Amino acid sequence: MPESRPRLLLVEDDPQLGPLMAGVLDEVYDVKLIVDGSVALATAQEESFDVLIVDRRLPGVDGLSIVESLRRDGIQTPLLILTALGTVQDKVRGLDAGANDYLVKPFDFEELFARLRAIRRISDGEGSLIRLGPWEFYPDSRAVYSPYDGRTMLTHRECELLKLFATHPQKTFTRADILRAVFDASETPGTVDTYVHYLRRKTDPDIVTTVRGRGYRLGML
Repeated sequence: MPESRPRLLLVEDDPQLGPLMAGVLDEVYDVKLIVDGSVALATAQEESFDVLIVDRRLPGVDGLSIVESLRRDGIQTPLLILTALGTVQDKVRGLDAGANDYLVKPFDFEELFARLRAIRRISDGEGSLIRLGPWEFYPDSRAVYSPYDGRTMLTHRECELLKLFATHPQKTFTRADILRAVFDASETPGTVDTYVHYLRRKTDPDIVTTVRGRGYRLGML
């Protein structure tokens, strides 16, 4: 039997965008489209879904109230808020309400698919996500996801090195800095160069930038 598609609840009241999104998402997901917030909340409470997309402004019950109600009920289904409200404060409110991610209209469908994959991976146990350009980095599980080739596993040292750069994206690290933070005191500066090479080979040559005469820094923001 063919593998069943993951179930997706799409809550979008725009009469043009909703059916368009449902049609595109149907390539990957078993989509249920609902246009009313009250109906959507009841459906999400009664049925099981693998991922939810909830518009911020809805008739009946607004998107933030849906998110807050589901989280209070202990429903932790990965959830993305979709909205035309794009200020930092709006994003913070959405994430504080319990959403896993926040995408502003207008959007590209490739980005929507990528964000849905990312929040489902977090839910499936990959851990916290750090975005590096088009790459997804999950330090807890030592995994990186390419926009082209899928999942790649890092060794412990490769992961710690990339985490150092990713958590300090504006900082340039000398080899001595990196040795102290990631490697044993007995290692030589050449070890840093070797592991930077390993990271570039496993991911992307531009993921770490060489700063001539100083050291290395994150290359993708």
